[in-house]
Amino acid sequence: MNFLGIVIFIIWIYMLSVFKRAKTDYFYFLCGSIGLFVFMMITIQPIVTEALMVTVTSTTGRIGKITGLCSAYQDYNILFVENSANHVAISLYIDYECSGIIEMLVFVSLLAFFQVYDVLQRIVISIAGCFCIFIFNIIRILCICGMIYYGGNDMYYIAHTIVGRIVFYVFSVILYYYVFTHAQIVKQSIGGFGYTSDD
Repeated sequence: MNFLGIVIFIIWIYMLSVFKRAKTDYFYFLCGSIGLFVFMMITIQPIVTEALMVTVTSTTGRIGKITGLCSAYQDYNILFVENSANHVAISLYIDYECSGIIEMLVFVSLLAFFQVYDVLQRIVISIAGCFCIFIFNIIRILCICGMIYYGGNDMYYIAHTIVGRIVFYVFSVILYYYVFTHAQIVKQSIGGFGYTSDD
């Protein structure tokens, strides 16, 4: 980070301490999550994105080879999908947005300041959550490949823009529900009565 980035980082830490001392949990969570996401995008994202792109391409390619849906050229982060009917092929480039890095960093940023869990729980859930997001992304890409494989290249727009995103975000909503909403309900108490989990 440059000098300005360091100054902003110090201001962010100071604001967190103010919100913490004032016991304003909402602003502490909001400021903390947004700030951490921004700093991780600046520092961590450039380091891990390329490796994540290769891993996504490689994993999808291996499953695609078994199922016959696609093949991978991981040196170029490209998936090659050939339509089963007319054998017309299309190449899918796994880029920055397809890597899932943004979704992972958002999840970790929110969880880092979610006070329902203790520190160790947040670390474990962050790792497990990022792995789940990685799997969700693989499923999304395989759905896109499957639609192109069976429906032809004309299916690309619908598969990528609509179906793939719906599949990914349905799984993500389920993850967020169990990590954030369900945990909050279970651990809160209202008027002396507590919500308990049988799990």
